[in-house]
Amino acid sequence: MNYQHKELAAGRWQELTFVEQMANIGSEVERAVNWRSRNNPDYARRAAERALELTDLTIGAAKGFPRLKELARMREAIVDDFFGENSFHSTDAAWRSYFLAFTFAARRTR
Repeated sequence: MNYQHKELAAGRWQELTFVEQMANIGSEVERAVNWRSRNNPDYARRAAERALELTDLTIGAAKGFPRLKELARMREAIVDDFFGENSFHSTDAAWRSYFLAFTFAARRTR
């Protein structure tokens, strides 16, 4: 597989806490949302692909079924919103709200 985040895929991703991983995914989703609002679908797609890549790395490192279930649902919603018909009716505000808690939590632990 051709990773955008080569260092992270090589093992550095597992060194991050789950909260830090989710905050990083949220950063990519935020970029995708911002590019989409600026009418740049190519950049939005690229950012969403990076978010999915990080999500897949997180799923690979997931411990426990509840976490895995949440990650799989989140991945499905990202795909639906950025590559599908948005049948889940995701909104930009909902994405920001979802990931904001992870961002705050990740900053608190530094």
